[in-house]
Amino acid sequence: MLDTRTPASFAQTIGTGGPSLLRLDMESDMAKNHGVRFERIVDSVRPLITECTVVDVAARRKHREAFVLVDVREESEFNAARIPEAVHIGKGVIERDIEEKIPDTATAIVLYCGGGYRSALAAVNLQHMGYTNVISMDGGFRGWKEAGLEVDSSPGV
Repeated sequence: MLDTRTPASFAQTIGTGGPSLLRLDMESDMAKNHGVRFERIVDSVRPLITECTVVDVAARRKHREAFVLVDVREESEFNAARIPEAVHIGKGVIERDIEEKIPDTATAIVLYCGGGYRSALAAVNLQHMGYTNVISMDGGFRGWKEAGLEVDSSPGV
């Protein structure tokens, strides 16, 4: 269902907490309510890709397994906070930039986004490009933070 409220009426609905509260509430609301067609397309690729959990990725990091952790979120999301040592290749440009940044198609790659949807779509496209060891982290950055794992929120990255 399309939310037709204006930002002002939305602010009245949630109360006035200033612009940052409004922005955060709208972002968290959007993050939880994906469109039906978007969810259908993500569900259609899930059987075609490998997924892992936040706990799996944390364990791989703890055991110092070799893989490239790629954040496919928007640049503004990445700049605000990220999983330490992640590299940023946004979903909008990953197919264009992956060959330059990760030329070896056998490299172990773990993709993450906000919740595991965009990373699933990016994973299937990388597989179509010949990448053979691509995993999408289900739960995404939100799941990582909810698990209490380390987050890098240093500015200027």
